[in-house]
Amino acid sequence: MPTSHETGGVGPGDAHFAVLPDCVDAIAAARSFLRPEARTLAHPSGRPWLVGRWSDQEIVTAHAGRAAIAVVGCCSVGPDELKGYAERLRDLTELDALARRLSGSFHLVAALDGRLRVQGTASGLRLVFHAIVDGVQVAATSAEVLAAATGAEPDEERLAVRLLWPAPYPLSETSLWRTVTAVPPEDAVVVAPDGRTARHSRWWAPPDPVRSLAESAPLVREALADAVDARTSAGGVVSCDLSGGLDSTSVCFLAARSPARVVASTWPGRDPADSDLYWAKKAARFLPDIEHVIWDADESPLVYDDLLAIDDLIDEPTIGVMDRSRVLHHLPGLGQRGSRVHLTGIGGDHVAWCSEAYYHRLVRTRPLIALRNLRGFRTLFHWPLGATARALADARPYGQWLAHSSRDLREATAPPVSGTLGWGTPPRLFDWITPEAARVAGQALRDAAASAVPLHPDRGMHTDLEQIRSCTRIVRQWDRMAARAGVPMASPFFDDRVIEACLAVNPIERVTPWAYKPLLTTAMRQIVPDVCLERANKAQASMDASNGLRERRGDLMKLWEDSHLAQLGLVDGRALMELARRPSTPGLGEGTLYSTIACEVWLRSLSRHRREVFRG
Repeated sequence: MPTSHETGGVGPGDAHFAVLPDCVDAIAAARSFLRPEARTLAHPSGRPWLVGRWSDQEIVTAHAGRAAIAVVGCCSVGPDELKGYAERLRDLTELDALARRLSGSFHLVAALDGRLRVQGTASGLRLVFHAIVDGVQVAATSAEVLAAATGAEPDEERLAVRLLWPAPYPLSETSLWRTVTAVPPEDAVVVAPDGRTARHSRWWAPPDPVRSLAESAPLVREALADAVDARTSAGGVVSCDLSGGLDSTSVCFLAARSPARVVASTWPGRDPADSDLYWAKKAARFLPDIEHVIWDADESPLVYDDLLAIDDLIDEPTIGVMDRSRVLHHLPGLGQRGSRVHLTGIGGDHVAWCSEAYYHRLVRTRPLIALRNLRGFRTLFHWPLGATARALADARPYGQWLAHSSRDLREATAPPVSGTLGWGTPPRLFDWITPEAARVAGQALRDAAASAVPLHPDRGMHTDLEQIRSCTRIVRQWDRMAARAGVPMASPFFDDRVIEACLAVNPIERVTPWAYKPLLTTAMRQIVPDVCLERANKAQASMDASNGLRERRGDLMKLWEDSHLAQLGLVDGRALMELARRPSTPGLGEGTLYSTIACEVWLRSLSRHRREVFRG
């Protein structure tokens, strides 16, 4: 059995590690990852295999003959079951089936006859990167760790691309360091026995969206129940968001059926029109055995809070920093109540609903019902007839759409329907982005367009996958921040099995103007009382954003006074200072600053960490 040596403790939820090949040259590479708090899992030869941080609760290992397997994260597989897989393993491709069978959210690592295979989740919540360190290919769960091991600095051109709002696929998934290669979520990285070469191997593909809602609902319910059970079956105390929305309410009712004691957490919005508290109290009345905690809305942080204090070591810019204080604010209080993990409803919007872009195909294959539903969407979302018709008629392939996007980066924001029914929201750059940064971003779009292939030929499925992966790249950073705060978070809707069950549903039944999240309401009918499934809207927290922009303008001005982005020549710091003085400027409430702030905060955190390492 591989051995594990712990030289420092770590709480659950913050597992991260490097994976090394079983060769002599890897011993030198391993020194780049050995820290006083590091743990090591060894190859049968005694050479380091996994080096990093993890708790005993989030790792299962098995060794049999020439094979070894490690599952790191949340997974219900036990040591004996995993050893059975290791004993039967004859080829690394056999792990495709194992990865698609297990519930939870985890990294899967295997070694067989000297070859390595490392993969994360199809959702993108758990990513994998690789780089050459001291002559050998090393895989890791963090790009920043590999960059530090190779002494690399962030690539300014790739950083300029992240200033796009939004940065489209595939540019949104590229590592910020040229020496570090990002592994697509649907791929595993396979390293040769000598450690010199690495290749990517596809292990996951989305299901065909052909299953009816009626036959899918029980499968979605089972997948979501398994995902919640994976976090609650051990008992103890767990906490859950209970916003009153369908997503968090579903998770909360499923958790309440488990052996765990549940603390439900409701955070009312400041907006008087926010109905979250009304719906949360209605749900709590059906859950007499839970503890329902209602936080004071006036004490909750605003969007943009504490941007100057953020020191989390994350491996790419994320707009999640805008809500970092809001996400973490209640976790200490839940930890004081004994919570060992906090479950959220994040992801329900991305999988229980789906993109209206499916109707670009459906209007051609099922025109009668598609046109009827499109009329409903036009009324619901106020889509202009002309813009809707143009979006439906636009048949450009993905690469051509991406190339065309590079021509209009300074134009006014496109009508929402063009992105909703197209390949995505056309990217934009704003006035404070320098001409040089705009030139670099435009060229990157054109270069990517030459070979870009969408995530799926159907623009609806492509958009679904891109939105899932965009959100999980935020959530994975929140998860690290939450673990650091003492209470790890989990988002069951983003487990691969839940995503697969939802994506398999015929989109004409999954997204319709005539019902709100019909898939989830049907799936949860036997779990959540009907009266709690009647909600057909959600809170937007727009007041928290606008108030934050106004009340935190002093922090924003300090952010731009010595801007790292300005020093790199990517933004006009004086223009951003002027915007901070005028928080009511039209358009700022719609997130236009988010990508710029994300890049600035990321550079500052990275610089702060590097200085601390240098002093240490």
